[in-house]
Amino acid sequence: MQPSDFSPNSAVDLGARKAAMEREAKQRAAESTGRSNPYAVNVDESNFQAEVLERSMASPVVLAVLAGWSEQSKQIESTLDKLSAGSGGNWTLAKVDSEASPQLVQALRVPTTPMIVVVVQGQLLPGPAGPATEEQLTGWLVEAFAALKEQGALPQGHPGTITGEPGAEDVAPGQPEEPQARPVDVEAEEALNKGDFAAAEAAYAKAVEADPGDAESKNKLAQVRLFGRLQNVDPDAVRQAAAERPEDVGAQITAADVDMYGGRFEDAFDRLIDTVRNTRDEDRNRARAHLLELFELLPPGDPRIGAARRKLTSALF
Repeated sequence: MQPSDFSPNSAVDLGARKAAMEREAKQRAAESTGRSNPYAVNVDESNFQAEVLERSMASPVVLAVLAGWSEQSKQIESTLDKLSAGSGGNWTLAKVDSEASPQLVQALRVPTTPMIVVVVQGQLLPGPAGPATEEQLTGWLVEAFAALKEQGALPQGHPGTITGEPGAEDVAPGQPEEPQARPVDVEAEEALNKGDFAAAEAAYAKAVEADPGDAESKNKLAQVRLFGRLQNVDPDAVRQAAAERPEDVGAQITAADVDMYGGRFEDAFDRLIDTVRNTRDEDRNRARAHLLELFELLPPGDPRIGAARRKLTSALF
């Protein structure tokens, strides 16, 4: 799935709008009877970035692509609502109506509905597609959250469970409690919730300045800067401009950002390495500096960074 293939400026047809309105009406009815899930949000082209990608910077988002006419989708939605409501806000359930948002479904490359995806810090982990029992779905989510916790991919302080707190069996007697969220993360999250990318960037930049070895803050600073640069960017237009103007360093840099946003890290690195190889002086330095900044979006030991550094050395000399 490549979120960068999705343009928020895409048109929505009347049939899709009608389906969206029907879903909203159902949600309002559930709210009036007290049966709604407070940790669920409906997602379409207009709010995908804010409600899924940006929200996932602070806590996991489980994205469910559903079809209103499908009984299987209804069963999946019911199970996810139950699990999400019981999580106490440990993660957010984002629902995409495939009828209301066909362009978003196409951009996400959904093979079939229902489909589940876990989104963490802007990265997408595909899950079950098609029918699944409550037991199967719960088991997959438990394993996915535990694996993400073990890999250090979850936000600081997240318990790595689908419930709000780890169960007694998950915590050995005398084991220290999960660390509290870092103040810089709290400050940045508050800024991001307001759409203030500059304030979030400043918070992480200050943390890195105070401790140049703070790898976590460096990574989050790079992520915030990337999201900020792409706020008003049309990915299709960017790619076209880069293809038409290979000598335009600015166009190649923006296209590399779009590639990174969509998870095509090697494509982004190769694009800028080619730009370094084909330019000189200030243009070359600009492309090289941006490539080094994009490296901060991946863990320091990621093999793709090592491979890109070797290619960069070859391009420079």
